Amino acid sequence: MASEDLIQVKFRLADGSDIGPSKYSPTTTVGSLKEMMLSQWPQENGPKTINDLKLINAGKILENDKTLAESRSPVSEVPGGIITMLAVVRPPMPDKNNEKLQDGSPKQTSCPCMIL
Repeated sequence: MASEDLIQVKFRLADGSDIGPSKYSPTTTVGSLKEMMLSQWPQENGPKTINDLKLINAGKILENDKTLAESRSPVSEVPGGIITMLAVVRPPMPDKNNEKLQDGSPKQTSCPCMIL
């Protein structure tokens, strides 16, 4: 594959730092991009799996099984430029057996509405 066919992508993290830019084949899946990111994540408290990580390009959350070519947004890209994707870590899910509000009171599970 010619180098001009490769797509340059960098990933912007929540703290403003970047991973990349690196060049990828248009056939690279979003899932494999996430796996690469996990191996290069700069923080110890980063995502554990690719499902803990969301990639966003031009306001669209990218699906793991889609290719980079399918996930591109030609409207927002400059030809030959670097694509910047936002990397968002999904917060850990609370333990359903111990769900409590920060003040220690139990989580409200019913509608707080008053019936008149």
